[in-house]
Amino acid sequence: MLGTERRVREVAVNEAARGAGPRSAVVVGAGIVGLSTAWFLQEHGVRVTVLDRTGVAAGASWGNAGWLSPGLAIPLNEPGVRRAGLTSLLQRDAPLYVPRTADPALWSFLLRFAAHCTWPAWRRVVTANLALNDDCLDAFDTLTRGGVTATTVEAPVTAVFESAGAAGALLAELRRFTAAGARADHTGLTASEVRARLPQLSDRAGAGIELSGQRYADPGRFVRALADSVRHRGGTIRAGFDVRSIRYHRHAVTVVSRDNVSFSANVAVLATGAWISRLAGKLGVRVPVRAGRGYSFTVPTETPLRQPVYLPTVRVACTPYRDAMRVAGTMEFRGPDDPPDERRVQAIVRSAAPFFEGVRWDERGDTWVGPRPVSSDGLPVIGATTEPGVFVAGGHGMWGFTQGPVTGKLLAEHIVTGKQPESLRPFDPLR
Repeated sequence: MLGTERRVREVAVNEAARGAGPRSAVVVGAGIVGLSTAWFLQEHGVRVTVLDRTGVAAGASWGNAGWLSPGLAIPLNEPGVRRAGLTSLLQRDAPLYVPRTADPALWSFLLRFAAHCTWPAWRRVVTANLALNDDCLDAFDTLTRGGVTATTVEAPVTAVFESAGAAGALLAELRRFTAAGARADHTGLTASEVRARLPQLSDRAGAGIELSGQRYADPGRFVRALADSVRHRGGTIRAGFDVRSIRYHRHAVTVVSRDNVSFSANVAVLATGAWISRLAGKLGVRVPVRAGRGYSFTVPTETPLRQPVYLPTVRVACTPYRDAMRVAGTMEFRGPDDPPDERRVQAIVRSAAPFFEGVRWDERGDTWVGPRPVSSDGLPVIGATTEPGVFVAGGHGMWGFTQGPVTGKLLAEHIVTGKQPESLRPFDPLR
């Protein structure tokens, strides 16, 4: 293995020394962001190796709601989140859960996040995200046209409320969102209109808001198809590679595992989701990223769900999934590798069940917990680090699936040309 690694390093150094730009890349992380970056690097003729400590779609990329929803990619850091965070310390069933812990790093992160929960900071995130949200669906289309054999389904997302008055908070949020330049085409629905569109709803559904121009997908299936496409185009994907360090040499970067196995290439991309800060902090990235864990499970329904349903008051997302319904929700600030908490699943069931009929909640399966990577200022970190040839991509919070492919496209352009796209400037990892 050492001989192989040495030969790979020599090839990487020789190619870069010829001034040809990066010809090889090692991407750490086989989720939607890492694999999209690898795929778009291949579009530029770069040979890629993707490394992951577990495997393809093993983190937040498998069990999320699967929404491609730029119209709902609303920043987390609004002022009301501070109040919700205080409530969550006393109420374990709250959609946002912060455990009472002695972890000083968590409290430092939460204090920094709370400091960014202001309307000026919120608007900065909206403005910065415009480029990602405007082009996110086109990036998915580029992947599927280019050989990724998975589908995305065009469908509105319908937000459901107990009453028209309860819908007021989301309507106000959408007004602020669009006033800041975002696009979120939406229509109000009466109780009869929303139940006619969604026969699974109970009498609890008293109003709705329908957002058009959205899509959904089976996230695990899509990411696996993306991995297959990377392999088909000549890339290598290796599981069981837990990165310990990244070393820079002249014209080459070497990634070393905890088992002392190494891979070298002209450039390296760190796209490890909620684990990104473990290495990024050593690369000059000062913005911390923590795990905001989400839970999901699948339940059978008597009538197939035709489109995604959002329950804003309880922060639960429901998606058509393999002739059943995937139910996803909660934001839990615990370690990314901590075991799942069954009480969080039960809390989702209790909050969502009253809105539906014909759902067999006691037959739920595929229970999952995944660590969404949340940054302290609400902005992802995408771009170059202080280490030459080393880049990072992560911290998208709840919108990693929506924004993953466009992130990979823009970052690949940055890596290959050496020029930072204007749309990536707000996400500079060294900010």
